[in-house]
Amino acid sequence: MSDSRQAEKVYKLYAEFFDKAEQERRWNPFRDIPWNDVKKDVSDDLALCAETFMAVESYLPDYVANGIQVVRPWFGRAWFGANWAYEESKHSVALLEWLMRSGKRTPEQVFDFQAKLMEKKWVMPFSTARQMTIYGSLQEMATFVIYCRQEQRAIVEGCPALRAVYRLNARDEMAHAHFYENVVKMLLEEEREETIADIAFVAKHFEMPGVGIVPEYDARIELMREQGQVDRDVFLQKVFFPLLKYIGLSRIDLARAGATIREWPLPPGAQFIASVRKGGSPEPARAAVGAASQVTPPSSLAPV
Repeated sequence: MSDSRQAEKVYKLYAEFFDKAEQERRWNPFRDIPWNDVKKDVSDDLALCAETFMAVESYLPDYVANGIQVVRPWFGRAWFGANWAYEESKHSVALLEWLMRSGKRTPEQVFDFQAKLMEKKWVMPFSTARQMTIYGSLQEMATFVIYCRQEQRAIVEGCPALRAVYRLNARDEMAHAHFYENVVKMLLEEEREETIADIAFVAKHFEMPGVGIVPEYDARIELMREQGQVDRDVFLQKVFFPLLKYIGLSRIDLARAGATIREWPLPPGAQFIASVRKGGSPEPARAAVGAASQVTPPSSLAPV
């Protein structure tokens, strides 16, 4: 298929995504959260998890600056990136507001922490549009799963406001993941072997954003893993395997791609993590789920 035909198909996916968002999913972090129902005596652990999510979401300028450039030639993908940035901007704002309104952090603490975050920059984990689309499909769904788990923690601790923050954030993440999945599915139809190899490559080197840049990230993610009851098996069962099923791939398909990617150089994100570890920093948490939880490379997964 020609580039123009592929671009048209992606644009149609974006138009459907945007139209549905305009009709069903727009929300205001200042008006649509029940701020009168903030519970102030929740646990410090719940607040630390919220702060960690806020931290990861706060690298939005880097995500946008890097991500938009790699998809710039494709109208539908680039315009999705612009809309994605708008929706994601609300996530950090809502979490920041909750931290201050709950009294778990003072404004000074929040903005000092924000300044500390900006001392480091996020490195885009992969270098091509196709690889970043695959990465997005995994990362957004993983974030959806963890937000849902954190929503349950907010319910247990009796904070309707934080519950609403997580619920609205999670709804956006699911919509983003579904767009990425549909683009990956389309790419498989047009560039099957190349896309399968990229899926195997991305899965092998997958890391959630925040690794190596958020202060005390490994300890924070370990707490989030415990609080949200998310581990490697949950990632595989709720994120990785459902993606394979949706796009019509088996683990055998990915295993065959193992030989193809074996000699590929490390992607930028993996190079960055390796440099962090070489510098003597604590071992970062792997994948979406915390310390010592690594996505199993598809080439080593048992056949279905």
